[in-house]
Amino acid sequence: MVTRQALTVRKSVLQDAAQLMELDALVWDEHNAPAPVLWTSTEQYLLSSPPGNQLIALDHTNLCGYIGFKSPTPLHSNNHVLEIHIAVHPAYQKQGVGTSLMDSMIKYARSQGIRKLRLRVLSSNLSALAFYKKCGFVEEGRLQSEFYISGQFVDDILMRYML
Repeated sequence: MVTRQALTVRKSVLQDAAQLMELDALVWDEHNAPAPVLWTSTEQYLLSSPPGNQLIALDHTNLCGYIGFKSPTPLHSNNHVLEIHIAVHPAYQKQGVGTSLMDSMIKYARSQGIRKLRLRVLSSNLSALAFYKKCGFVEEGRLQSEFYISGQFVDDILMRYML
């Protein structure tokens, strides 16, 4: 657990599921995802995002954001890699929450023997691209015109951070 001023970062637990589902519905839209993320049930959410597969940032008891992580494949030869995604509540953006989460993720990954973090980001999401580059991520590949969103073709950018 990491504390930064009033911000606490810890692994998620079952009781966090409802708040995490609400944050997904609030944050993920056509500006930062190929489609909105709307869970139909807690069970559906927990199958996709089991407790302990997110680091969550809390300001006292308020959920500020999370960084989700999982192995990209079930293959043993790929278990040195974690695929991540990050969401910060709009009321807490540009206040260091994302940086705290990313710093905590890197520290956690190192402690688990992970050698590479990877993520995907839409080319139209310029603020996220700038944030990831500031955190040390580099572009590893690009799926050109992978999505058609709001009347335009958008690339899916693959980024990595080597530990």
